[in-house]
Amino acid sequence: MINKPLAYRMRPDNLDQVIGQNKIKDFLNNLISNSSLVSIIFYGPPGTGKTTLAKAFSKSFNANCLSLNAVIDKKEKMEATFEEAIRFYPTIVIIDEIHRLDKAKQDLLLPHLENGDFYLIGCTTANPLISIRPAIRSRCRLLATEELSKDEVKSGLLRAISSEKGLNNSRKFSDDAIDYLASISAGDLRFAYNQLEAITLSFTKDHLITLQDAKDIANVPNYYADLNEDEHYDTVSALQKSIRGSQVDAAIYYAAKLLKSGDLDGLVRRLLVTAYEDVGLANPQAVDRCYNACQVAKEVGLPEAMIPIGFTIVDLALSPKSKSSCTAIEEASAMIDNKPIRVRSYLRLKQADSPVKYPYDRPDVWPKLQYMPEGLEDYHFYNPTLTGKYERALAQQLEKLNQIERTTDIEKAKRLKSKL
Repeated sequence: MINKPLAYRMRPDNLDQVIGQNKIKDFLNNLISNSSLVSIIFYGPPGTGKTTLAKAFSKSFNANCLSLNAVIDKKEKMEATFEEAIRFYPTIVIIDEIHRLDKAKQDLLLPHLENGDFYLIGCTTANPLISIRPAIRSRCRLLATEELSKDEVKSGLLRAISSEKGLNNSRKFSDDAIDYLASISAGDLRFAYNQLEAITLSFTKDHLITLQDAKDIANVPNYYADLNEDEHYDTVSALQKSIRGSQVDAAIYYAAKLLKSGDLDGLVRRLLVTAYEDVGLANPQAVDRCYNACQVAKEVGLPEAMIPIGFTIVDLALSPKSKSSCTAIEEASAMIDNKPIRVRSYLRLKQADSPVKYPYDRPDVWPKLQYMPEGLEDYHFYNPTLTGKYERALAQQLEKLNQIERTTDIEKAKRLKSKL
């Protein structure tokens, strides 16, 4: 009889057996203690236990549990699953890859969440603030899973070696071999289990598996084995700083290092942030091209993704730079925290307390009104950076606008002559 994969066999039967994610487990155990259920979306890197948490929680709660996969399950199966969930209330419906639900499937799910027909646990590697529509997201508790520590991965490996469901002590490993497997797994326990199983199948029961054996069999290159958590984030930091500093070769090198580690999603996120933060209004077309290149990279996947990624890195690194829009919104955000100010009466949605109404039918008046809150009339958050043709044009337009006399007197604004 052929066994199922080790990672499948080692899935916990209850929350107590789940390795890591202690904050989330505390929250879930409180739900169990209070006999309460809420809809949840788990999001985080692969192999951090999202589906494992969902299933272990369902078992620990002793609730009826049904599972779906947003990628492979069609609308008809979802409808049948939801009908079954309603019949056996309370039911937890687990949806893997929930960010992949198309509009029709999301429309099918939403009314059930609104009516409380069942409780949802969605699992995704994508950021739900971007990938999940607000109507669904607002009805769920968002819980982020974190990469496991090396010690937590090692604990999982040792458990798999001794467990009856795992290797049942049928193989012996040196301590440094286990340390090596934990270090190359980058917090992904499923990856660690797969490597452990591959090594186990390569040697007989009486063989002591050493560090060198593990290195020979483990399906990872040396550079990935050395890419610990600190090194990973240092590389991401170096990439953005290299683009900001316009050293294209350095940027290409650090991007290649991240691609070799398989972190395409993380690289895409950093490039999009870099495009808007560091290039910004100096070359908005390059920002748009970055978004398009990143979308192509995600669609084609690795290894071909390196082609559009290389394209946008060269484009961004050699573009003029401007942080003006980023600095403006950051400064405004900081001021709001320290000094919240009320909106002027004629700018409010309801203008009952305004003696003169906002002139919706007078576009010639709009540039003459004062929109800044009281006390901030002369404050400037946005200061142009004149490194690119586009922002130089914006700066010229801003200079013209600054010549206009702005007033809070709408009747006076109607009489002022425009200088544009």
